[in-house]
Amino acid sequence: MTEPSREPSSIRRAALGVLMDAEAVCGIYDYLAGRGVRIWIDGGWCVDALLGRQTREHPDLDVAVDHKDEVEFAALMQGLGYTKRRDGDDTAWNYVLTDGRGRSVDVHVFEYDESGKNVYGIAYPYGSLTGQGTINGRAVDCVAPEWMFTFKTAYTPQDKDREDVHALGEKFGFEIPPSHR
Repeated sequence: MTEPSREPSSIRRAALGVLMDAEAVCGIYDYLAGRGVRIWIDGGWCVDALLGRQTREHPDLDVAVDHKDEVEFAALMQGLGYTKRRDGDDTAWNYVLTDGRGRSVDVHVFEYDESGKNVYGIAYPYGSLTGQGTINGRAVDCVAPEWMFTFKTAYTPQDKDREDVHALGEKFGFEIPPSHR
């Protein structure tokens, strides 16, 4: 009989490839950038990028992709072994790619017209994709701090959301709303 592993569950999950670690995030970011496809980091990794440090484990990577780059993005991600997960919640502009090892990328497609009006997909306000952060010392484009804070405070929070909001509030001087205290 084998004894259960004494490793923390996070180490076991990472060994199985379930977590989206900083190395994988930077690898995807650099691979796409090197081929002319720009993405913006969103979600939990965006918070960490804005803070300049990893604050928690992340089961996935959220990215924003301009509609004009989506076909190329999807082809490149397929080359990395990522395919669309079909679970009934997908739309043409919001879907999840998985790599078969447990890693996933939550894709948010958007498009602005010449005047900056959102005309397709996820309604990122114009100017919200102007953030700069760092992951593993690598500069990345991401959601701007004030917009990430706004997005994170727009829904009923889980504990991780409260922690993200507090960390952003502390670094950038945002007032924490009562719902996130």
